[in-house]
Amino acid sequence: MVSTPSKTFSLEEFLQFPETTPASEFIEGYIYQKPMPQGKHSRLQLKLCNAINDVVEDRKVALAFPELRCTFGGRSMVPDVVVLRWEKIPFDGEGEIENRFETHPDWMIEILSPEQASTRSVRNILHGLRWGTQLGWLIDPTERFILVFQAEQQPVESMGENSLIVPDFVELNLTVNQVFDWLKPGKSKS
Repeated sequence: MVSTPSKTFSLEEFLQFPETTPASEFIEGYIYQKPMPQGKHSRLQLKLCNAINDVVEDRKVALAFPELRCTFGGRSMVPDVVVLRWEKIPFDGEGEIENRFETHPDWMIEILSPEQASTRSVRNILHGLRWGTQLGWLIDPTERFILVFQAEQQPVESMGENSLIVPDFVELNLTVNQVFDWLKPGKSKS
């Protein structure tokens, strides 16, 4: 099912609306509802967050979040995985993570669901790169490839045993095959 935009609103109006399930995003005056995540999408999202947090959280380098709303540059989007460096994470007076994130992610990952067009996800990644995001991944489980976006560079198509490009603050060695092996529970160790 294709999500069609609703009438135009301001960003401030949009942020007053209650959250939806699945999440809605605000892009250039329009509201788009994301597709409901399905099995492969959910599994990859979980494993990516866990793999990233395993190498960054204890050292307080960064944190990976699933489905975190990020509002910046006139948009409010909910990438499938958001990674923020520790110093950019908003904490309250008690040291707990705040609810609102009004900053660009350092790394954003979008995972395509069946029948989801890639255009909006690519546009969100490009918007992030314009506002300071270091890296974006577009994961296509159907085609078994990962498109890697970096600021002011051509996208890199990664497949098979290609090692994936990760941000400079994340010590993580993954190949495309390792990522897609997560779709076979019990098979992979990473």
